[in-house]
Amino acid sequence: MTPGVVAVRPDASLVEAAQLMRAQDIGDVVVAEGQHVVGVLTDRDITVRAVAEGADPLTASAQSVCTPDPVVVAPNDPVSAAVALMRAHAVRRLPVVEDGLPVGMVSLGDLAEAEDPGSVLADISRADPGHRQASPGHRQGTGS
Repeated sequence: MTPGVVAVRPDASLVEAAQLMRAQDIGDVVVAEGQHVVGVLTDRDITVRAVAEGADPLTASAQSVCTPDPVVVAPNDPVSAAVALMRAHAVRRLPVVEDGLPVGMVSLGDLAEAEDPGSVLADISRADPGHRQASPGHRQGTGS
């Protein structure tokens, strides 16, 4: 689990949410009304559900694009419960909620590390995102 939750208001623009994700070096934010989780918004939601469909990221709201009423786990739930929920709902991240309040996020990479720290996915998940290298045949920052 990654402790702490980065959240945006339901009326935040997609640009605001994307800038926050970039600043925090994360791929998702919780959409929250006060302490209540309204949804989860991922970088993929912004690109695939909004921008690719022609939505204006300056005016489209986080709530209009997020996955509403996300399934959640509790901090003490077993890894197998999180895996089962991710599989059943085809999601890669789950908010961790305790006493109705969001306290963290658990990702597919977190589960890989918990289950098999030596796995390739766990190794990739531990990599420092600030030190990404282009793979052969791919130039960073060019979109190719």
